[in-house]
Amino acid sequence: MDMDFGPEDIAFREEVRAFLKDHLPERLRDGARRTPGVFVEPDIGMEWHRILYKQGWVAPHWPKEDGGTGWSPTQKFIFEKECALAGAPSLAILGLRLVGPVICAFGTPEQKARFLPRILSGEDYWCQGYSEPGSGSDLASLKTSARLEGDEYVINGSKIWTTHAHHADWIFALVRTDASVKKQAGISFLLVPMDQPGISVTPIHSMSGDHEVNAVFFTDARTGQENRIGEEGQGWSIAKFLLENERGGSCYAPRLLQSIERLENLAQTQPSGVNGAMAHDPRFRDRLARVRLEAEALEVTELRILAELAKGKAPGPQTSLVKLLGSNIGQKVDVLRLELLGNDALQLPLERPLYGNEAPEPVGSEYAQTAMGRYLNNRAQTIFGGSDEVQKNIIAKTVLGL
Repeated sequence: MDMDFGPEDIAFREEVRAFLKDHLPERLRDGARRTPGVFVEPDIGMEWHRILYKQGWVAPHWPKEDGGTGWSPTQKFIFEKECALAGAPSLAILGLRLVGPVICAFGTPEQKARFLPRILSGEDYWCQGYSEPGSGSDLASLKTSARLEGDEYVINGSKIWTTHAHHADWIFALVRTDASVKKQAGISFLLVPMDQPGISVTPIHSMSGDHEVNAVFFTDARTGQENRIGEEGQGWSIAKFLLENERGGSCYAPRLLQSIERLENLAQTQPSGVNGAMAHDPRFRDRLARVRLEAEALEVTELRILAELAKGKAPGPQTSLVKLLGSNIGQKVDVLRLELLGNDALQLPLERPLYGNEAPEPVGSEYAQTAMGRYLNNRAQTIFGGSDEVQKNIIAKTVLGL
């Protein structure tokens, strides 16, 4: 497989670099650096969203006819890699990367006309209603119900770990519309407005003190029949399509390699407490080199998948391999960061945000100020979006044929 970029791709990379240099404000880079959570706050993420929307680059993974860029898989990879290297904030994936592609693939012309432009512009902010108490990894056992009354669905139940539900205008939810059939066959995919009396949101604070996720309760909440995506009972198939985008829709390796490079640079000056800088500690240097090799191997894997996508193949189960490796390498980076920073990494300020004029003063450095929060938040990386055990089962069954 030829992994070299062609002249057109190199020209595109230079165009992206020039755009980032001219249009990515330092305050957004600073906000992204100082965010210990998994997701950046909307004030940072949505400002970057609007900049990319104005450029026409906000939805690279959508079909061009629905508002996408028309980029090749290689160009999408280059764009994400350059954004990672430039320190751009991550965009909120719930609308752009999850429900947006679902509506593009399964929505009616009327649904596309209603929802897609507002996702692109950032006017509507979305959250995802998948997991429930008792239905996390075994998602098909979900119990939230929806019964059709006239031309509306009436929804009762609850969802949990719902990212940014406290900011969202809409939730896309898996609901049970038929309890008499096989559990996967009785699930439907609904779009539900959040601003109604039948929905309440309860915050869940993580160990780090961040408020990213929530519990969402439905008590006779309503949504129109026209807001069902696909047919009744098609929700499980749609959910699998969405999860492939969630688990493998973006490149992990560039952001991991950026984090590793920062560790390598800091290790040149960070004292070891024994004999010079941490970069001279053979044990630490060996572990850092090993995790870099793992991240570089992951990038090669992502490029191999990219080559398959360029041939028109669907993402498929190999996205589980990327998710599995990326999550575990990321946690190794978090541990190395704590070890490198020593006592300074023990601080855990509960104020948010950690950027801007009201941010608390860091102990040692702003990098150390976010280290423990990042570590605690990223412990969930091997659980959310499909736990490690789920990914291994998928790989064993569909890739290895076991």
